[in-house]
Amino acid sequence: MEEIENKLKSRTIKPTAMRILVLQYLMKQEKAVSLNSIENAFENADKSTLYRTLKTFEKNRLVHTVDDGTKQLKYALCLESCQCQSVDLHYHFHCNTCGSTFCLTDQNVPQIELPMKFKMQQANMVIKGLCAECNK
Repeated sequence: MEEIENKLKSRTIKPTAMRILVLQYLMKQEKAVSLNSIENAFENADKSTLYRTLKTFEKNRLVHTVDDGTKQLKYALCLESCQCQSVDLHYHFHCNTCGSTFCLTDQNVPQIELPMKFKMQQANMVIKGLCAECNK
């Protein structure tokens, strides 16, 4: 429990009961998860409280969102070394069969040279195919 509280405090997030529970849940996930998945894990939790918790985590760079084309944002924990602002600079993989989305944190997106006076605000790098489980 102390590790989780310290993780929240290191990102200047006050450790409330709900934030601790949501962070515990996210730390157990091997893939990015939707708000609906998180809601299902916390049957009695208020949806708006969960949403506000995730937005706080995102604002303080504890999680990042993934738009994998399913019309449902997915949330994944940032790496300890993450200094992302709004641009998540690694690839994601979305399985067309099971619908799972994974962060490919070992492969960084190459630096993109934009024309003068252009400013990147968001990048979405999603590779689609079959995950290891569905490709058996």
